[in-house]
Amino acid sequence: MVTFAVPIVRGDPWRWQPHPEVWALVVGLAVAYWWAVTRIGPRATRPGETVVSRGQVAWFAAALLTLWLAADWPMHDLGEEYLYGVHMGQHLLLSLVVPAMALLATPTWLARMLLGSGRAYRVVRRLARPVPASLVFNVVVALTHWPALVNTGVSNGALHYGIHVVVVTSALLMWLPVAGPLPELRLSLPGQMGYLFLQSIIPTVPAGWLTFAEGVVYRAYDVVPRVFGISVVYDQQIAGMLMKVVGGLYLWTIISILFFRFANRKLEDDRSSGMALDRRAPVLTPDGEVLTWEQVERELQRAGPAPAEPER
Repeated sequence: MVTFAVPIVRGDPWRWQPHPEVWALVVGLAVAYWWAVTRIGPRATRPGETVVSRGQVAWFAAALLTLWLAADWPMHDLGEEYLYGVHMGQHLLLSLVVPAMALLATPTWLARMLLGSGRAYRVVRRLARPVPASLVFNVVVALTHWPALVNTGVSNGALHYGIHVVVVTSALLMWLPVAGPLPELRLSLPGQMGYLFLQSIIPTVPAGWLTFAEGVVYRAYDVVPRVFGISVVYDQQIAGMLMKVVGGLYLWTIISILFFRFANRKLEDDRSSGMALDRRAPVLTPDGEVLTWEQVERELQRAGPAPAEPER
């Protein structure tokens, strides 16, 4: 739906606006994580078992910092009142970056403690399958680009906050098969690559719609003054580019990392299972056994350097 109307007049886009609710959320999450790993973790794990790794702590700090940047001034205020492109960048952080980091920061014992073994665990296990998780996540993506919801959300603080909660929740569900702390919910590496490939294709539909729209799609962002002099149509095109190019590139980068991890793991498995030096022409002993790299290197070390040929 494209509309043409008189722009909405707003105040100074760079005025500082405090967000104590965001500060309280960030501090509360930090305290809860610290309490969990220092007070609960030692009692919830076996003696000698690692409560939390340095990598998990680093992922948690990165997730918390990214959440704070996405939810506080100036990104939140510019994205809510002036530029839909900034709003899109905010949603990409809340859906593709923060949830994945948060799951990587969560120890398995903590995830099992939070979900338990009853109804909550069974519901999450069913929804975390590739088809339901993809369906929920992409339905939320589609709804958050619906003009009526966007125009209402940016002028209603409670609704805007609720939309962000739904976005993060659906994204956590989507990332469980890839970065989740529960091994039984994660897909194999080839499965993860195919799963993320699917997630990179579906968002191109709303992205293309935004990129090729000729008029104002979201009335709430047809405002003055224009930040950085960006027109409302160009702002929509930037949002579409961010969703399609930046979001897709981010997912494809993860797919590439998973591919190299799969290739390295396959190579290690081949070596540990005694694969031949050359699959095209296996090296055999007189007894018909296949030689491995480790065996050949061991024999070469025993034999020592080859004797020099006598001069003629």
